[in-house]
Amino acid sequence: MSNQSQVVEMPCKLVSGCGAIVQLIHPKEKDLGGFSVRRTLPNQQVKSIGPFIFFDHMGPASFSPGQGIDVRPHPHINIATVTYLFDGEILHRDSIGSEQRIRPGDLNLMVTGSGMVHSERESADVKNRPHSVHGLQLWLALPEKDEETAPSFHHYSANTLPQLEINGVAIRVMIGSAYGVTSPVKTFSPTLYVEAQIKAGQSLELPNAGQRGLYVVSGDVKLKDTPVTQHTMVVLDSAENVVVEATQDSQIALIGGENLGERYVDWNFVSSKKERIELAKQQWIDKKFPNIPNDSIEFIPYPSLGN
Repeated sequence: MSNQSQVVEMPCKLVSGCGAIVQLIHPKEKDLGGFSVRRTLPNQQVKSIGPFIFFDHMGPASFSPGQGIDVRPHPHINIATVTYLFDGEILHRDSIGSEQRIRPGDLNLMVTGSGMVHSERESADVKNRPHSVHGLQLWLALPEKDEETAPSFHHYSANTLPQLEINGVAIRVMIGSAYGVTSPVKTFSPTLYVEAQIKAGQSLELPNAGQRGLYVVSGDVKLKDTPVTQHTMVVLDSAENVVVEATQDSQIALIGGENLGERYVDWNFVSSKKERIELAKQQWIDKKFPNIPNDSIEFIPYPSLGN
């Protein structure tokens, strides 16, 4: 999704934790016109968790015929974006010629590198009937040596992502290695993204990583005696043998990995260098980014210029 303003950080409620818990982040909902987004990263105190610098939970939302997701072309630099759906379908198009429907269980990885434009819409057959959408969109910082890599797009269908079951808990390893399996998704630095479905009363020991964050997509869980409610992100320290227990049927997402240092963010532009962002801003204003084949008429202006 594209940001609506230059300011990316959201004012979230943060609570200090105990034990392995560093903080609990309670994101505020933001209405994007027909559906809501909860942004836990970045916020005013927690800028990143491992290489993850952006974490949006969109929906769940239901649409009438003719309504739906319609994000016009907009640019990115120096990051990789991850899109994963629990429900619905989104049509991705980009300036290197990719056109891909993403469906539940699939994962889209867009490496924007030196600069890329994309749109997120819905195909006519989806938009012309009642439908819904629910998913996560994440941004990954790239190591400085890879920030200007050639743009690329990678689609991973659901059946290529490792699935396993541990003590009755259904687990998917989306990015990185955990529980003895490794995802095929391309990485540039140590990165972890795991999802699990935990039934009430079940527990799961979390894999280790340089930094970790646990997000409760639905349901309620607890870590030791600390309850963690739906739509909460738990920032964890490096303690080993951390166990999450579901107090009701729950879906969780664990992110983490190696922190890549400070990144500057302005609208949809992210970089380790402020001057690179200024250059990208001017290139977008001057319409010097490449166009998207079959989607080059509309675009989202840089926010300071208005809509």
